[in-house]
Amino acid sequence: MTTNGDTPTRGAGESTAPVVREPIPSWAGFFIEVQRRLIWDFPGRRAIPVAWSLNVHKYVTIFVIYAMMVHYQRFDAAAWVYLALHGIYGYCWLLKDFGFRDERFNTPVSIGGAAMLYVVIGVPYWAIAWVFCARPTATTGFDLFFAVALHTLGVVMMVASDCQRHFTLKYRKGLMTDGMFAWTRNPNYLGEIMLYSAYAFLAAHWLAWAIVGYAVVCVYLPNMYQKDASISRYPGWSAYKAKSGLLVPWAWFTGRALRDVFARARATRP
Repeated sequence: MTTNGDTPTRGAGESTAPVVREPIPSWAGFFIEVQRRLIWDFPGRRAIPVAWSLNVHKYVTIFVIYAMMVHYQRFDAAAWVYLALHGIYGYCWLLKDFGFRDERFNTPVSIGGAAMLYVVIGVPYWAIAWVFCARPTATTGFDLFFAVALHTLGVVMMVASDCQRHFTLKYRKGLMTDGMFAWTRNPNYLGEIMLYSAYAFLAAHWLAWAIVGYAVVCVYLPNMYQKDASISRYPGWSAYKAKSGLLVPWAWFTGRALRDVFARARATRP
């Protein structure tokens, strides 16, 4: 059984019954429609690739945060660490985009759609930095260690999984069930949630966590369910869904992933 191009093919003896795709929860469908209307299909001439709008946001974020530091005179060690994390993450994104851009972001939108992208996603993320800078917090050395560790793991997970997805799909369309995608179907979103949680952790305020929660519920999860509905057309979907988590790689915590690593190592031993 192979997957050739973007259309799954069946081997001899396999069922030719119509493929039943994974349903999208109604609440997720609502937010997908909101995204479509506000960003992708906003009225006007479509002249601005989504990537341009995203990249400008990533480029200027470090300057926006530094301006907040100047305005609130926040120059303690925690502020510099926050600037390094949130500000330089934008340049990590730019390096990723220049090396292996998500093809969806080449889609052009109108000026209004590009502006709404900032309203829906960009400005809320800057609001986390505002919460951090506007109110001094008693940040310990362990707090800084935890934030840097969580952020580093998140960035690596996001970049590595996007890299795998880009180059795998470039040469072979179909279901990805190995590597970063072996135990979670959305390691890229998991990485993004981790890195933005690092910012909320340093901000130490309910509003910062509410912004992360808003992004998860209104943007990330709907996109994950939409992706599930798309890839569920491929052979092997049922088995892959059974062993992987939508977001959380539960097998990492149950020991199943470790047992699988040892089993594969024994199988390849000469």
